[in-house]
Formats: sequence, structure tokens, C-alpha cells
Amino acid sequence: MFVHGIGGIRDAERERRAWLEALAAGARAAGHADVVSGLTQGWLADVRFADYSDLFTDPTAQGDRPTDPDGRQDAAFLEEFVEALVDELARQAEERGDRRAWAVTEDARAQLPRGDGQTQGVAAPVRVLGRVLTTLLQLPGLRGSAQWASGLPLLGQLSQVGRYLARREADGSGRTLDERIRERVLRGTDPARPLIVVSHSLGTVVAFEALSGHHGPVPLLMTLGSPLATGAAVLQRLVPRPPRTPDRVERWLNFWDRDDIVVGRPRIRNWMLPNASGVLPVTARVDSDGVWVHTATKYLRQPAVAGPLVEALKK
Repeated sequence: MFVHGIGGIRDAERERRAWLEALAAGARAAGHADVVSGLTQGWLADVRFADYSDLFTDPTAQGDRPTDPDGRQDAAFLEEFVEALVDELARQAEERGDRRAWAVTEDARAQLPRGDGQTQGVAAPVRVLGRVLTTLLQLPGLRGSAQWASGLPLLGQLSQVGRYLARREADGSGRTLDERIRERVLRGTDPARPLIVVSHSLGTVVAFEALSGHHGPVPLLMTLGSPLATGAAVLQRLVPRPPRTPDRVERWLNFWDRDDIVVGRPRIRNWMLPNASGVLPVTARVDSDGVWVHTATKYLRQPAVAGPLVEALKK
């Protein structure tokens, strides 16, 4: 099962094919050319793309801006989340001795909301955070990204993480947004059959929480470009608390790219409790080419990602 992350409305079948094609390319590079046709033609595994993107649609919202009733909870989360991203990117730049990247992050830090009460209303800090992200998009690996001309659209999509974790936005049945998303993701899964989960971005948070209530075997959970390790902004809002590897997960592989703006340092193993079988996430770094590496297909084309995934499918 593929679980997508932040972004707009999805075409589930088109994206399922795109993810499979990227995985096939990664499998070939990893020495598994024998499974390429099985992946693209669908006989190696029954693959579903769990699409919950429409649940973020709000007909009263303007563009991609946060959409809670008064905006304050979204703005508070985004301030915390963006500050955590700045801190992590600055730390990485310092460790690499990359003065240019460090200068960009310090410029972004200087623009963060001051928290002194002088910035009035909700729209003002949102605009400020948009400028902070616009500055971060000047980092090597992100500069020139066609997907994000400025930080404000990116901020709007990052706000989906906060909306999910807010545990509100109930529908007519009283189910909150996060409950409806998890139900959508698990719909049609059979606890009697093994379930391999490949999740990306916000989808890693959704998959983690959904699998905590899943009773079937999960031979492999794969998290790509995950914000799970973003300290208080995300990790401390997870359910269950304290967070632990879902009980039925037999193996958890976590991949991150240094130039992925959504990913903090992969501290998940240090902050996650093991399940009864002792399973903890194992993290590895990959390096993608080109701009805007925060896409599932960039990760799936990596041999280090595709290799163990294909091996799990073969079993």
C-alpha cells in the first residue's frame, strides 16, 4: 500500500502508476531487473494507492492557506514546525561546514516571528513564515525549484500536517479529520493478509498512527521524507503517547535526503519505543539529484530504497 503526503488533490490511479514506475527504476538499479515487469504489470503484488487528499478540501478556504475556524491553532503549529526546520537545516549546514547554507538558515532564523505579541492577528505571522520558507528555498538543492516559486504555497501544504495533528474538523458524524484519514487509508485492507506499507511525508504520520490500530501482519513499514522526527512539533503530538513502533510491524526502514526541506535529522530511533518484538526504525540517508527532492518518486528511484522493498515483496 502506498500512502501519499502533503499536496493537492490526487489522481490515485495515475500516481499509483508513477510510484510503481519509479520503484521499477529503483529495482532495476538495485539489481532486481527480473521484477520490473511484475511491478509495472501488477502481478508481483496487489498495490493500492491510499488517497485521502480530498479530505483536506475546504470549499470556504482561499488557496492553500490554513483553514481552521480562526487560524490561530494552525499558525501556532506552523511557527513551531518552521522554526524546527530552520534549526535542523542550520545544524546540518554547520556540521558540513557549508558557510553559504548556514548563512541562508541564519537569514531565515532572523525573520522568524518574535513571539513578543507585536505581530497582530493570524495573517501576519503566516506571511512572515511564508517569507522564512522563501528564504530556505534558496538553499543548495532547493534553489530554482519549479514546484515552489515562493514559501507561501509550501506553507499552505505544510499546514496539512498541523490540521491532521490538531484532532479536530469533525464531519456530520462527529469523526475528526485525522480519524477520517486513517479510516480511508485502512479501508479495504485484510488483516488476514500481510500488508507492506510505503508512506511518504505526512503519509508517514498517517501510516504510523493507522497501523497502531491494524491487527494484521506488516512485514515492512517504509517511511520516506518523514516529519516524524520533528521534535515537539510532530513527535509529541502523535498517538499513542509515548510513541512506539506499531505492534504488528516486523521491520521499519526510514529514508531521508539531506536536501529534503520537510525532514529533520532522523532521530526517530532515539525517540521511538520498540514494540513487543523489539522493532525500531532503521534510518538511512539517500542523495537524490535535481531540485525539490521531497517527492515519493525521487525516493523510490533510489536503489537503497527499492532494493529492500522488492525483496520484501518477493517473500
